[in-house]
Amino acid sequence: MTQVKLLPTPVQAAALEATLRACNEAATWASEVAFGKDVKTNFALREHTYTEIKARRNLGAQAAQHVIKKVCDAYVTLKANLKAGNLGRPGSKRYRGVVEKPVAFRPAGAQPYDDRMLSWQIDQRGVSVWTTAGRVKDVAFTASPEQMATLALYRRGESDLLCRDGMWFLNATCDVPEAAPNTAPVDFLGIDLGIVNIATTSDGEIMAGRELNRTRSRERTLRTKLQKKNTPSAKRRLRNRRRKEARRAKDINHKIAKRVVAEAERTGRGIALENLTSIRERVRLRRPQRATHSSWAFAQLGQFIAYKALKAGVPVVYADPAYTSPPAPEPNAATPTGRTGSPRPGSYAGPADSLITRTGTAPATSARERGSCGDAGRSQPPQTHFPDRDVGQDANAAPRPVVPVLQARDFGPGR
Repeated sequence: MTQVKLLPTPVQAAALEATLRACNEAATWASEVAFGKDVKTNFALREHTYTEIKARRNLGAQAAQHVIKKVCDAYVTLKANLKAGNLGRPGSKRYRGVVEKPVAFRPAGAQPYDDRMLSWQIDQRGVSVWTTAGRVKDVAFTASPEQMATLALYRRGESDLLCRDGMWFLNATCDVPEAAPNTAPVDFLGIDLGIVNIATTSDGEIMAGRELNRTRSRERTLRTKLQKKNTPSAKRRLRNRRRKEARRAKDINHKIAKRVVAEAERTGRGIALENLTSIRERVRLRRPQRATHSSWAFAQLGQFIAYKALKAGVPVVYADPAYTSPPAPEPNAATPTGRTGSPRPGSYAGPADSLITRTGTAPATSARERGSCGDAGRSQPPQTHFPDRDVGQDANAAPRPVVPVLQARDFGPGR
């Protein structure tokens, strides 16, 4: 998926806004019909809503089809979330709140477009978009040279039109070819995820550490102060700063993933990741600890590494995190390795957690032989047990000061 920013004129923006509003109002009405009649499949719901949507909502044939399909996809997603327990236990207040009423769509929610509703003029940096007011031509867009090349070579299928904070975007689907998979990696590059250090490789490289955590703590403190003030100027500053932490985390996750995959590809190795699925459900944290333990998107980082690895042909193995950071074999009483300010006498010193490659490739190789080497699209990575392993210190234990890589290196404009 490649995202480009649209630069519509005020007249074009008004037409796009009216189109999104009409499509989402139609989707909300179709959702009520689907909920009331318990008809949530595409063809069955089409019999009850297609004619009405075209006649009363002023939508074309393709737009009506996409509205109905969007409603059905929303119920499929809801069913999957309920089954996975993401919306609480059956019978809980939250669970009942979503199953006892139909799905509603925001007025500015995204709307899919196919090639009959949207045409691209990539060389002229423009698009022609269907709207309820007719075809709107020559809508300008901007993108980086890398994005333009990707659109020209690999764009396929649908694109999503969305509006966020008054800005218009198109998410274009791109079918980028994958490299030939490396079926015989010489070794595995282990990645240990933690709170003190976001990611540490088995080569001892810290991808994001102390400096990043100081910035996150400062931003969190500032948000708390502004929320307590609750003045008009404080609310204005909060609006300007919203989603800033999410954007920073996404950018850093992209850089970490790019760095890890490039290193593994260069050295002919695979990548070993920790399987952190449902790890937050295993312990109940006190309130002051929740923001620290839950504010970083480790699942997003894993997804970025997985899809970049698939594109580069690098194999990925998922390991049980319970067996990635036992004590190191060599004691060093002079250099305790507890967290800063909490040394543990008799603990062990050494480089940051080496996960798998510190003791050779046997555990990762056996995991591959058991079919645990994941492809990039795996939603539930398998758990792999690695017993009796000699590895280094936990990456969450603060090592000697190291300048974080993300603040010291230039990863280039591409991701």
